[in-house]
Parts: sequence; C-alpha cells; structure tokens
Amino acid sequence: MIEIRSLYKSFRDKQVLRGVDLTIENGESITIIGQSGCGKSVLLKHLVGLLQPESGAVIVDGRNITTAKRKELYDIRKRFGVLFQGAALFDSMTVEENVSLALRTHTNQETEKIAQRVEECLTLVSMNGTQKLKPAELSGGMKKRVGLARAIAMQPSYILYDEPTTGLDPITADSINDLIIHLNHELNVTTVVVTHDMVSAYKISNRIVMLHKGQIIFSGTPEETQHTTIDIVHRFVTGQADEQPYVITRY
Repeated sequence: MIEIRSLYKSFRDKQVLRGVDLTIENGESITIIGQSGCGKSVLLKHLVGLLQPESGAVIVDGRNITTAKRKELYDIRKRFGVLFQGAALFDSMTVEENVSLALRTHTNQETEKIAQRVEECLTLVSMNGTQKLKPAELSGGMKKRVGLARAIAMQPSYILYDEPTTGLDPITADSINDLIIHLNHELNVTTVVVTHDMVSAYKISNRIVMLHKGQIIFSGTPEETQHTTIDIVHRFVTGQADEQPYVITRY
C-alpha cells in the first residue's frame, strides 16, 4: 500500500500541499480530483520521489521513499508505471523503442525477449503492429495507449495516470477509461488517477478524493461523491461556479 503522512510542499512563497494525509490500499482504483493548480500533479510526483517534501513522508510497501538513498529509491520506482499527461513519448524513437526503454535500461534481457514483452504490452492496449511507427504518425488516443504500454512494460504494482483523458474527444476518452479498468483487473494493479474529468472519475474509480487548498477535504465512493453535501465538492463535481454571480457594469 501507499501511505501519505502529513505531506507539506511549497515553491518559494506558494504553499501547495498543507499536510496531506492519504492511504491507498493495494488493488484500489483511486481518483484524485480538484481545481487546476491545487497540487494534484505535485502530489503524484511525490509518490515516485520526483519531488521531495518540506516535511511528512510517503511510505510505499513499508519503505519511506522520502528518506531513501538513491539506489533504494530507484529500486522502489521500478514498482511504478506512469502515464504522463500528453503521453510524453520520445519523438525520435519508434513505438517499440519507447515501450522497451525501461526494459533496455534496467534489465539484461535478450533482444528477442524484450521484443516479445513489447508485443504483449501493445496487444494489451490494442496497439500491436505499430512497433515501427513514430509518435508523429499516431493520433492523440494512440499516443496515450502507447504511453500506457510503456508504463506496464516492467510489470508494475502501481500505475499512476496524470490527466489520462485530457485533449481527447469523448469517444476516445471513454476507450481510455475502459482500458484503465481492463488493466486494473487484468494486471491486478493499484491505480491512482489525477483528473478533473468527472465522467472518467465516476467510471474508473472505487474511491474519489478531493484536494482543495493543499488538503484532502473529501473521500468517498463515486455514489457518495455524486450526493455529497460538502459545498465545494458538490460545486466542483457539478461544474458550478462560485455562488456569487458576476456583475456586469455598463459604462
């Protein structure tokens, strides 16, 4: 499991995380929602040690990654797969080279074995046969699928998704949601999604938590989220602006 304990993080004079406490159980599919700039992606980066907090801890399978030495941290990171916003594929590499990057870097597997694993991963995301294509030849949804194939190549225990449906049309976005659900069950992984897409959040989540002003202010099932009486949560999930209407002054 992942345990986040009293996590604080600021950038210069801007306090982003203000004592975040959250436990993510093994096998859970959890979605973190919140307004733009509230610290969702910052929190996600702490889970793999890309950012260090001012105080607090992130415990992954009983190991504190905030105090881990570099070698131990790298070892823990191998338990994570990440689908970055925009997929973050390397333009100069083929699909096969992108998906196999971690395998070529962190294992001593033979070329044939790596190619077989790449094919397995691409098949899982319905992208087999695209090995020789470059990212420029792929649509936005196809890039997301290839990014996901790369994320699962090392057989991770945890998959982190940063805005997986951003920039996609509704039909393509729904296919990505179905893929997330499929991989969660097929690979028996723990899924952590950061998004502001409530259609996606309701579909893929066992639990939804909301980050607001640097703290977790809500945690519940999708049904509990839809019927919450917490005002700020209700307004966010229903897409309602602040209660005070804008006043238009005519000159």
